[in-house]
Parts: sequence; structure tokens; C-alpha cells
Amino acid sequence: MNGLTGAFVPGDSPLHRLPPGVKLAGLALACTVLVLLRSPLALAGAAVVVAGLYALSGVGVAAAWAQVKPVRWFAVMLFGMQWAFVDLQGAMSATLRVVLAVALAGLVTLTTRVLAMMSTLERCLAPARFVGLDPFRLSLLLSLTVRSVPVVAGLATRVREAQRARGVERSLRAFAVPLVVSSLRHADALGEALSARGLDD
Repeated sequence: MNGLTGAFVPGDSPLHRLPPGVKLAGLALACTVLVLLRSPLALAGAAVVVAGLYALSGVGVAAAWAQVKPVRWFAVMLFGMQWAFVDLQGAMSATLRVVLAVALAGLVTLTTRVLAMMSTLERCLAPARFVGLDPFRLSLLLSLTVRSVPVVAGLATRVREAQRARGVERSLRAFAVPLVVSSLRHADALGEALSARGLDD
């Protein structure tokens, strides 16, 4: 269960029993609150709340860490850039917001079956029929987008490990080219799988 795969962790916690729509609405509200929080102290309090929610869900430490692991290097770069161009407090706040938002999104995917989430998204997107769009395909697109995040992160990790094995970990080209090629191969395989199921248009 690496990253935001939407891989459901079975359980009987209160979070598992909540309807998917309630969890998605709660996620949107929580992310809005994170944007409004300014001080690192307030965001640290929010981090305690998020940690408490993970404990309540019972998904385990490994699954919890897997949610934020893919963005750890991005968080480090964001912190450095914010510190350089803003200040230390702004850097801490911005980084905490991103990490906590990812952690909350991961918690929703870990406690919600993919089919249940797709059904909820399809119902929410039902008005799209009036403009000629298929709610099922839109919900599938959103689900695939979420599931692709950890896939690309995993590919990046493997490329980075291969770089270290070859002693070229400082080469941007040696990282970017294999990552792009691997991502395109994954996209091709996914496209073939969708085509085989009649979703090629």
C-alpha cells in the first residue's frame, strides 16, 4: 500500500463506517481550514488531530507513513524555497499545510473502498450529463489520477536507487529521462487495459 493508491485497509473504525460523501466533504473542509491557519503552532495542533485520526482509523504506522512518503522530497524543497524567499515561519506553515493535506487525503483513501468512492463521485458529478459529459468516466478519471500519484512516486524512487547504484545520483538527466520513459510505459499499459474493457474513447 504505497502512497495514495486508494488501497483500502479493512477495518471497523468510525472512519471506515462513515459514508464516502461525508469523508470527501470533510476532506474539503479540512483542507480549507488548513489554508486559513497561519501560525506553525496552530498547524502543529492540526498535525496532532491528523495523527489522532490515523490512530482512530487503526490503519497502522506503515500505511500512515506511506501516505506522506512520496512527497517528502517535495516538502523539503518547498521548505527551502519558502525559507529563502519568505521567512522561517512561512516556510514551516506552507510545508505543514501540504503534508497535512496529503495525509488527510491518504486517510480517506485508506478507509474508503475505491468502488464506493467512485460511486459517490459519479453521483456528485451527475449534473455533468447536461453538458454532454459521462459522470462515470469523470469519476474513473479522478480515481485514476489519485492512483497514479504513488505509482509515479514509486517509479521515481526506483530511478533514484538505480542512480545511486551507478554513482550518478547528482545527474538530473539520469533521473529525468528514465522517469519519463517509465511513466509513459505505465500510461501505455493503463491505456491498453482500459481499451480492453471498452473504455478506449
